[in-house]
Amino acid sequence: MAPDPKQRRAARHAQPGAATEAATTPSAARKPPITVDRITDAALQVVATQGYDALTIRSVTSALGTAPSSLYAHIVNKADIDDLLIGRLCSELVLPKPDPARWREQIRDVCAQIRDQYLRYPGISRAALAMVPTNLETLRVNEGMLAILLAGGIQPQTAAWAIDALSLYVAGYALETSMVQQRQKDPDATWVLTQDQLVDRFNALPQAAFPNTRRYATELTSGTGHQRFDFALALLIDNLARQAPPA
Repeated sequence: MAPDPKQRRAARHAQPGAATEAATTPSAARKPPITVDRITDAALQVVATQGYDALTIRSVTSALGTAPSSLYAHIVNKADIDDLLIGRLCSELVLPKPDPARWREQIRDVCAQIRDQYLRYPGISRAALAMVPTNLETLRVNEGMLAILLAGGIQPQTAAWAIDALSLYVAGYALETSMVQQRQKDPDATWVLTQDQLVDRFNALPQAAFPNTRRYATELTSGTGHQRFDFALALLIDNLARQAPPA
């Protein structure tokens, strides 16, 4: 008897490269069989073209040209697809050999790689939130980040929590960026303002109630590209060496 989807999922997490290919049948010879890799490819296609909000079991089966029942031979539920997506993105990250002299630069680079992977697929970082990292590729990245921090002399407990904080920030930043980009495409989203428009609005606020907002309107709205991302990462990373281990 073929293993059920939960057994298949457990096997993927326990064995690197575990096979989940469907057995070839005469009908499958005329049509590519449904596999975990094809499911992941189709899910990424849905997110890339329609955004993460459009990702459902039905949208994936539509992209594959099959029925939902064929997916459930390989996955457990929608959360399982999320797990596969983040695992796929993590598989494409390049992890450096930990260097004590360059640990800050190295951990920033890994975070930037994760950010860029998330931004390729609008809203996909939501799949990483509230997820227990059990996918082997996701764990590979966690292991790599932990090794970098430990090489930098960061205490183990501080390093463990720092990975969580960094991962949350990267996911949140990518999610907000994707949401703004999507809303900018909506002609009715007039609340998405340019920096100059924001400065004008801040300067129009009552002086008595908002003296600092008016005075520092330019500073409050400044930043291009990923400058704010780099600033926040620096705040987190540069304080790790001075952080006492959590009690």
